Amino acid sequence: MRWLKFTKYLRDFGWEPVIYTPLNPEPQEIDESLLSDIPSNLEVVKRKIIEPYGIYKLLTGKKKNERLGVALMEEKKKKGITGKISLWIRSNLFIPDPRMLWIRPSVKFLSDYIKNHPVDAVITTGPPHSMHLIGLGLKRKSGIKWIADFRDPWTNIDFYAELSLMWFADGLHRKLEKKVLVNADHIITVSPGMTDEFRSLGAPRVITITNGFDEQDMNIGDTFTGEKFAIIHLGSLPGTRNPENLWKILAHMTRTIPAFSSDLVIRLIGQVDRSVIESLSANGLLPYTIRESYVAHNRTPEILRKSAVLLLCINNTPNAKGILTNKFFEYLASKRPIVAIGPEDGDAAYILRDTMAGEIFDYSESLKLQNHLLKLFELYSQNKLQISTTGIEKYSRRNLTKQLSALLNTL
Repeated sequence: MRWLKFTKYLRDFGWEPVIYTPLNPEPQEIDESLLSDIPSNLEVVKRKIIEPYGIYKLLTGKKKNERLGVALMEEKKKKGITGKISLWIRSNLFIPDPRMLWIRPSVKFLSDYIKNHPVDAVITTGPPHSMHLIGLGLKRKSGIKWIADFRDPWTNIDFYAELSLMWFADGLHRKLEKKVLVNADHIITVSPGMTDEFRSLGAPRVITITNGFDEQDMNIGDTFTGEKFAIIHLGSLPGTRNPENLWKILAHMTRTIPAFSSDLVIRLIGQVDRSVIESLSANGLLPYTIRESYVAHNRTPEILRKSAVLLLCINNTPNAKGILTNKFFEYLASKRPIVAIGPEDGDAAYILRDTMAGEIFDYSESLKLQNHLLKLFELYSQNKLQISTTGIEKYSRRNLTKQLSALLNTL
């Protein structure tokens, strides 16, 4: 989504994007509603990629046409020893990730391509971090200006410690990460916290360009059209984001407030970890819960318009302070009240307070969270559940592309 939107607006600032992408990738989802964002006459170069997911599916019992999740960590729990073995192979033999087999062919192909089709700069975006190694190879062969964009950390990502890495694999990850950080002409991250992390790892030139929202997608104002007190969560909800205190509070409110019990809806859209479902079940909330595995992006405005409260769960992990997801900024644009669960001194907390878009509560917090939910439900009951945000315009995709273009101009 991030680079689809950058591509959409780069021409407004004098830059012509050329996209290099796999011809036959293993996608997480396919959303054809996004095709309308692709600029006309865009040059897209596609090359075949070899990915070992066929073998992985065979080992883990998945069907050939079955989509893989955002992360494969759950396979370790689901498939016993087979899952553990497949995870070990994936983690220790495919470094930095299963797209590694695309690195050398891409460097060779693109080195020839840019000789015949000169470009001013190359930008790689990861994960998968194999893409950054393509950029590193091009930098070494041609000396071209190169920007590496990190949408997530590399060795500091929340599940890194669970990858069953041997010492040699861990060492190689850190060595490759360091090479990218010090050789790129510039590093871009999506949050100030991640910027600080990479600087501490030795990156000399790092800036933050956050994710954002597209005004053409999200111009929905603050009109609430829902008929229920719907608490909506968009996106994946792994075990590290399971807001157990929230479920306990909601369960208590359903037992003690009849009107709340009549109006509550919990809508989860995206992949949901088993631990979340188990928590909902243990608290008697499954009858209030609606689940959808995925919805097309063009349906997002309608969904947000029907939300009384938007739930944002930030990973309950050591690196959580620097996490800023795509959906967070679409939440901002919807002008619906946001209830966030996560670090109260993190990057998301700062933006929430700066824009007056919602409140954030630590994972261990109960009383303040319950009082806030009671307040929101009271406003909902009075048909007064509206908020007035401030300063969210700087997070529009067009303004963020302007920042990217300014960086390209310096190169």
